[in-house]
Amino acid sequence: METLRNTFDFSDFPRIDLMVAGFVAIFLVVFPLVPHSSFAMATMIQFLMFSLYGMGWNTIGGYGGQVDLGKAQYVGIGAYTTAVMLIRWDVPFWFSMPIGVCLAVGWSFIIGYPLFRLTGHYFAIATIATSLVLKDIFEVWDFVGAARGLEISPIKYSPPDFLRLIFKEDIYYYYIILGFFFLGILYVNWFRKSRLGFQLRSIKDNEEVAQSLGINVHWAKIKTYAIATAFVSLVGSFHACYIKNIEPEDTMSLDLSILIALMAMLGGAGSLWGPIIGAGVLIPLKSYLKEWLGAKAGLVGIDLIFYSLIIMVVSAAEPRGIWGIVEKIRRRKQV
Repeated sequence: METLRNTFDFSDFPRIDLMVAGFVAIFLVVFPLVPHSSFAMATMIQFLMFSLYGMGWNTIGGYGGQVDLGKAQYVGIGAYTTAVMLIRWDVPFWFSMPIGVCLAVGWSFIIGYPLFRLTGHYFAIATIATSLVLKDIFEVWDFVGAARGLEISPIKYSPPDFLRLIFKEDIYYYYIILGFFFLGILYVNWFRKSRLGFQLRSIKDNEEVAQSLGINVHWAKIKTYAIATAFVSLVGSFHACYIKNIEPEDTMSLDLSILIALMAMLGGAGSLWGPIIGAGVLIPLKSYLKEWLGAKAGLVGIDLIFYSLIIMVVSAAEPRGIWGIVEKIRRRKQV
């Protein structure tokens, strides 16, 4: 009962926050039913995917204070597990996805134990190194297609195929990732109020004090790292079925790892809504600015300048991100 209460309890948020969240949820549910372009649908799916990526990163990076810049390696593990099992052995998504999560979590335990002996920027650099090493291995591994990657051919199947997640219309992909999105919010809401969530806050504030209180700091970090990995790997498996063409540079690049971290940092690391806000700002900007300024106007790369300026302005105004700015404004009004 306590677990269910923590999962569905949003009482610590002001009523206006819950009203806004309710309107956003309704909008997300009805979005495919209103007129929209295929580009808008693709952008919304990307928004939901990166929101989940950010939620996963937020558990270890936001609540735990560990700057992980290697999350793309777990995207790759999930994506390649699903793609290989589907192409070679015709294993459906709903069976290969949990296997991919288990493999990713297993790898996170293997590298997490030594990684969390490091702190600060040493830890961040080490996560980058492990991700790039794994990417290099995949680029020369013929079993997974090496640098050319793998392609899932929808012609072999009869869409819509809910077992294998092979669809012609993006609306099916949208509602599936939306379901994962809502489950992710419920889980993170439970997590932040759980015993592990409170332990992580103590560790983030002061590791020595946390240890003196009897918290196993090293083990708490490893467990949370595995939780973050599970989030990212699950979306990676979905990514393989949605994109249908994966390669190491697409799923395991440093750019992707940094973008995942930026989602939570910009929106507000250590808050429930931060990763969603960050994805809601960055993903449409990334998609539409690239389309308008890059493809149409021929100003290739200028979208990245706008993208960077927004991040710098928000970071300068409030290190806790957009959610931190919202909370600061509220405190001023209450004074």
